[in-house]
Amino acid sequence: MTTRRSFLLTAGTALLGGTAAIRAQSPVTKLADLRGSLDAVDLGMRPGGTDDQSRELNDILARAAAERKPVFLPPGTYLVSNLNLPKFVHLSGIAGATRLVYGGEGHFILAENAEHISLSELTIDGANRWLADYAQATVQVTGTGNINIENCEILGSRKHAVSLEASGGSIARSRITGAADAAIYCVEGSGFRFADNEIAECANGGILVHRWRAGPDGSLVTGNRIEHIGARSRGTGQYGNGINVFRADNVLIANNTLSRCAFSAIRSNSGSDVQIVGNQCHNSGETAIYSEFSFEGAVVANNLIDGAANGISIANFNEGGRLATVSGNLIRNLSTEGPYPEEGFGFGWGIGVEADTAVTGNVIDNAPRAGMLLGWGPYLRGVVATGNVVRNSAIGIAVTVAEGARATQISNNVFQNTLRGAVVGFLWKDPATGDLTKGGADRYGHLDVSGNTVL
Repeated sequence: MTTRRSFLLTAGTALLGGTAAIRAQSPVTKLADLRGSLDAVDLGMRPGGTDDQSRELNDILARAAAERKPVFLPPGTYLVSNLNLPKFVHLSGIAGATRLVYGGEGHFILAENAEHISLSELTIDGANRWLADYAQATVQVTGTGNINIENCEILGSRKHAVSLEASGGSIARSRITGAADAAIYCVEGSGFRFADNEIAECANGGILVHRWRAGPDGSLVTGNRIEHIGARSRGTGQYGNGINVFRADNVLIANNTLSRCAFSAIRSNSGSDVQIVGNQCHNSGETAIYSEFSFEGAVVANNLIDGAANGISIANFNEGGRLATVSGNLIRNLSTEGPYPEEGFGFGWGIGVEADTAVTGNVIDNAPRAGMLLGWGPYLRGVVATGNVVRNSAIGIAVTVAEGARATQISNNVFQNTLRGAVVGFLWKDPATGDLTKGGADRYGHLDVSGNTVL
């Protein structure tokens, strides 16, 4: 009969006895054996070895693919480079204990035109080492029907941490830090799921969902925690975003927590039918949430924004940007300072919209320039702003009265402490009227200002 004392003595002996004894005592290894896994150490891998073990691991993965078997990589550090994943890979380790470290010769992990790739319970360390020109990322996947990365840690990449092109699958419950570009760069994807990841300290972006041409994408970006995203390559919004959609339609961005992004927490450029729902956005350097350029269809609802240069922007009617709802958002503590010299109306406004948009049930507090910015020059059509609360702002709503602006209703809002007027008409960036809640809106055929409460 095994006593607690004899068990501890046996365990101590196993630790002293080397890797084989460790595997014999590991319930995870036994479970892997029951599932028919190939044990990489049994096949020649050496945990903690200081020499490059790339050839051994490539051979093991090729054998496993031929036999359609998973590979278990026991705890330890393995120095590897130029891993070329075959058609079928199921590689797993022990989270926090199995560590693949890049040796700095060419690329790290590459998969092309594979069927199924699964990486789980691994630490993948790029070691901030050089990547060849053809390598876009520490983990690079192209033309793969199903790539799944789960409960991994990916760190120290000299480029993107993960690059995905013309592929599908998911990245979930993983931690990605220290990428010199973006944590995840996905282009021409097919319904990817990016869920419950922790992403931090990346120099150019968090999660990027892009397409070469506008079209259906269907990615789900949910439950991620993203913080401290830089804009090393500068620009005016191309970089420095926590979540960035470009030309990708039908993307759902929900229930993420984002903080300290150099530009936007969430930025959708030319993405139609995009939903941005239930996110927390803290201390964004520019506009916290953007839907811009040639899009049709955006839902921006129930987000919390605390700290940004601007709150929410539904912009670029001049480029075809139209059709949105902005509802139930809480926006507070905005700033007149942004990451580049201010242009146009400047920084410090809560919600800006231009065409075919309903703005309802939002609360904006402490937007120093304006609570809302409706239209820009002649670019205003079919906007309703109703049932909102705006307080502690120089102007409650700045609405364009330039020639060419079209039907806009501003009704049943509550304005508190809007020192320069509750609703003020603007010609581009210059005020052109007094407070239109006190009269004078009837001079502008496109405006209906009624039923508002000014305190």
